[in-house]
Amino acid sequence: MLTLDTLLKDPEVLSYINAADKHLEALGYTEHGLRHATYVGKRAGEILRKLKYDERICKIAEFSGLLHDIGNAINRDKHALTGAILAYSLLLKKGFPLPDALEVAMAIGNHHEEEGGPVSPACAALIIADKSDVHRERVRSRKDIRNDIHDRVNYSAKSSKVIVYPKKKKITFDIEIDTKISPVFEYFEIFMERMLVASKAAKYLGLKFELVINGTKML
Repeated sequence: MLTLDTLLKDPEVLSYINAADKHLEALGYTEHGLRHATYVGKRAGEILRKLKYDERICKIAEFSGLLHDIGNAINRDKHALTGAILAYSLLLKKGFPLPDALEVAMAIGNHHEEEGGPVSPACAALIIADKSDVHRERVRSRKDIRNDIHDRVNYSAKSSKVIVYPKKKKITFDIEIDTKISPVFEYFEIFMERMLVASKAAKYLGLKFELVINGTKML
């Protein structure tokens, strides 16, 4: 039976993830490799488990999170749509049921803020998990921190948590930023669109979205 752990050890899956990250590195993007894919997969599953979703849906969210960026192996543009097709074929080949593979494809195909939005619980959890991964470990090199706002903001993030409060029907992004590296307004400068789609995803799950930076509620 396929699990997140078995996919994390699968050479073919790892090849897709590594190829996508290599392409994005060449384009100057932050880390989109195994660390990011693992983080998103695990967080997406955790979000739905805390909300008491069926384990089948939680697994679909995990697989969607793990494979959500593999379309970047081909091209950054429309990577969500390309990735959906690649993930669908890959999972079918490994014996994943057709209906579940289609749900993974739908979640991946709609995860990018420029090309979709929350259309299923797995997709909503994927969006939230993906947009929450702001951390200095995603910065490939400190050399361009002063000139690259994405590197600067990610490097300034000392911690980033997604906290689900089922009883309060709320989900919180709790981020700690070193303002000596990047002022808080730079976070909003590059991530506002992502926060808006994360808020829509939370609403889809019946939750209120909250953003807390350095202990202060921002949204």
